[in-house]
Amino acid sequence: MESGLKGKVVLVTGGARDVGREIALGFAAAGATVAVNYNNSAAEAEAVAQEAARLGGAGRAYRADVADYDAVRTMVEAIVEDFGRIDVLVNNAGFVLRQRFVDTRPEDWKKQIDIGLYGVIHTCHAVLPHMIKQNSGRIVNLAGDSARVGENGLAVTSAARGGVLAMTKSLAREVGRANVTVNAIALGLIETPHDAAWVDENREKLVRLYPLRRLGRTTDVAPMVVFLASSGAGWMTGQIMSINGGFSMS
Repeated sequence: MESGLKGKVVLVTGGARDVGREIALGFAAAGATVAVNYNNSAAEAEAVAQEAARLGGAGRAYRADVADYDAVRTMVEAIVEDFGRIDVLVNNAGFVLRQRFVDTRPEDWKKQIDIGLYGVIHTCHAVLPHMIKQNSGRIVNLAGDSARVGENGLAVTSAARGGVLAMTKSLAREVGRANVTVNAIALGLIETPHDAAWVDENREKLVRLYPLRRLGRTTDVAPMVVFLASSGAGWMTGQIMSINGGFSMS
């Protein structure tokens, strides 16, 4: 089935590494132009942009801290100036601090909320006027499944993620009349190099939580994100899709 993504302009936050990288390349393989957002990973972002071109799409890297609204707004305006529009927004950037809540401090809470929740608020607020004006758009928000079931050591991160899921549903109601869909994906634990030591130390215990008896891979996520942005998902909005190996079921 034709995805309808060829020539579309896609912004992927946190698109330089891990899950974000696979999502960006998934869109490029479908013929889209990918704006690869990064904050500290310039070399990786440039590499993703180059790989996007090799796959048949196009790519360009854009630096912005999603926790900074002015930086996000400047980035969005630059993308629109460069490509004329933004058709798809994928909110992938996040920050996780795994620690018992009673051992955390206010500065720990702030970064998790600023990136995990305000980052999504900032990008949606900056991008949606352009989508409403063009009477079309797709937003896909990624959040951990701890937003729905809770998880030890992730109280504040889970709170931020829960806010993203609630916002997804409210925005879907607001902007549907402008032919903009807003959906979310709740993820199980995806293995990345950044938490490899902790995962390896706890692998046996973690795997038992998943009926499929393995943890997620970065390549498990991109196909659903691309589908939700495609023409095939045109009548889906306000939905929370799970990619979690059965960690939670609904």
